[in-house]
Amino acid sequence: MLNHAYNDFFHYLQIERGLSENTLKSYKRDLHRYTEKMKKTDHASWNEITRTDIISFLYQLKDEGKSSATIARTISSIRQFHHFLLREDIVKHDATLHIETPKKERKLPDVLSLEEVDKLLDIQGTTPLDIRNKAMLELMYATGLRVSELVSLKIDDLHLTMGFVRCTGKGSKERIVPLGEVAEQALETYLKKSRTILIKKNKEERSLFVNQHGRPLSRQGFWKILKKLTDEANISKDITPHTLRHSFATHLLENGADLRAVQEMLGHSDISTTQIYTHVSKSRLKDMYKAYHPRA
Repeated sequence: MLNHAYNDFFHYLQIERGLSENTLKSYKRDLHRYTEKMKKTDHASWNEITRTDIISFLYQLKDEGKSSATIARTISSIRQFHHFLLREDIVKHDATLHIETPKKERKLPDVLSLEEVDKLLDIQGTTPLDIRNKAMLELMYATGLRVSELVSLKIDDLHLTMGFVRCTGKGSKERIVPLGEVAEQALETYLKKSRTILIKKNKEERSLFVNQHGRPLSRQGFWKILKKLTDEANISKDITPHTLRHSFATHLLENGADLRAVQEMLGHSDISTTQIYTHVSKSRLKDMYKAYHPRA
């Protein structure tokens, strides 16, 4: 009985709401443990699940050391699930009513210094893969794309003569992001000297960035490349693809860019998400002051 409604919910998310595979995976990750926990209770149906049962499960997550951000996301998934049960008349009451969402910890993202960016992007190799890696990293730092957006780019999304790239972000929202000269040159070199070689056996491939077999590069593939390049550049920070996105936004704001423009380039639906980078800028300013002012 409990499993049946669980499967119906994911059918609804996939077919009726058309959610992406990544979003569905997040829901499954959050709800799998929740449903397993509820199966261990004496309840025979979802209608018997109470607010106390849900709170008990959330306390279990807290005892395991889960962050407030993880718990908040789990509550959101559970709430969506119970709203579905109510709408489908599977339950008669909303067990998630009056369950408070914990405030997320406002963790400042890691940001690279300009010197670290220079070291990371200083890829001197001349092999097709070196040229591709240089183009990918230059593009990420120039545009602030998410790694999922980067690996999803098609050759037709790149408009070098116009100086922009078109990408599809969260919620299938399309946006246009300008390119800088350095990124344009790196991409032009990649298209002329690298991609044509990499897709030799797969000439119909439309993905912009491909692996050594001429197939679309995966997110995991990009992570491995970034880790290797970080080690080669002797950068001690734990750099992720998102670090380049954070650095892109922070460096723009530090140099006087308009917050709304940065919001649009990042593809944030809410400007409060973008505002965290103003805190990063202020934090870095304080560090600089403490390091260099004689009376700091």
